[in-house]
Amino acid sequence: MHKRTFLKGLTLAGMSLPFTKFSAEAHIANYQHLPLHQIAADEDFWAALRADYVLQEAYINLESGYYNILPQKLLNKYIEHIKYVNSLGAYYMRTVQYENKKRVAAKLATLAGCDPSEIVITRNTTESLDTVIAGFKWQAGDEAIMAVQDYGAMLDMFREVAARHGVVNKILSVPLNPSSDEEIVALYKNAITPKTKLLLVSHVINISGQVMPIRKICDMAHEHGVKVLVDGAHAFAQLVYTIPDLHCDFYGASLHKWLSSPLGAGILYISKENQDAAWPLIGPSKSEEVGIAKFNHTGTHPVATDLTIEDSIEHYTLIGPARKQARLKFLQQYWTKQIMEMPGVVYNTPKQDTRICAIANVGIKGMPPATLAKTLFEKYKIYTVGIDTGNVVGCRITPNVFTTTKELDQLVAAIKELASAAV
Repeated sequence: MHKRTFLKGLTLAGMSLPFTKFSAEAHIANYQHLPLHQIAADEDFWAALRADYVLQEAYINLESGYYNILPQKLLNKYIEHIKYVNSLGAYYMRTVQYENKKRVAAKLATLAGCDPSEIVITRNTTESLDTVIAGFKWQAGDEAIMAVQDYGAMLDMFREVAARHGVVNKILSVPLNPSSDEEIVALYKNAITPKTKLLLVSHVINISGQVMPIRKICDMAHEHGVKVLVDGAHAFAQLVYTIPDLHCDFYGASLHKWLSSPLGAGILYISKENQDAAWPLIGPSKSEEVGIAKFNHTGTHPVATDLTIEDSIEHYTLIGPARKQARLKFLQQYWTKQIMEMPGVVYNTPKQDTRICAIANVGIKGMPPATLAKTLFEKYKIYTVGIDTGNVVGCRITPNVFTTTKELDQLVAAIKELASAAV
């Protein structure tokens, strides 16, 4: 398809799709009696929720791991908040801005299961985690542990603190299909020395979708006096858990991924006993120098995003955290079980049910990930992202609640065709 024709198709598709209004509350209430495994596979239930999204007809979006498209309900709320803030101008910014942000942060704390004094709103996971990494009170010779599969922005910040403070970075490689939690815990344990001060671990490894045994890693690290920083970018509002139950010291996540908030929203959790363990990224005012508030001084920012987080929490709660998690795992297993053992296929995600989420990574033998992603898009009209880092070589596939099994059937057919040609 010619590029100009394709782009025209995108515009027309986005404009022509109807938005079907319905009562989500009433719809969900009709399915309350169904067990999780049954509702996860019920296409009619999820099709009604899909109707609240304006999606492109020109391609199938299987890259929700970067940014979750907002349903129309939340998009409309976001626009309302933008108009509201704009109508008040400086009056809003100088009066109720801070009160509103604290209220929304308190609701996020409830969702995360922590005290409001332990969480602040940031702009993304990178800002949250890099604040801790850069602000940690390092001394020359201190050691930090991380994995090559961790997100690049965090590894970049660790390289910077190594250059600035003389920190020694010990980079591990997490096995793609570990035999047990103990294998992973031992991997991190064996890297700890008396000089180890901080351990970074991903709750969900972004390039492969592997869910890590966070609590076991944290408990082990604490036995050796090591603090733990957790990257929860792909876990928050996808998996069902509370942050304190993980026993971590610091936790960062993005809200524009699985909570379906507008772009530019994240959280930083720091347990009460660790709020003096790091300096803030931006110098706080005198009124913010105590407690978690010192990590929340970001200057002027898009405050309408903060207000929409409240609506996103309500939407997520309405769908039901357990229902959403069950659906996403169902979709992942729906397509992966059909191709993971095929000749010509390289499968880069654990196979055990306890180690998976929505994300999985698949490659074709002999085909570079960038080529695979380009082929899936241009030949099969399926949008993904190629991954070639951290010993993961393939395309990340990330469905969402609006994804249908028919769309995944097209993915499976494409993979089978490409794999057969590679054998």
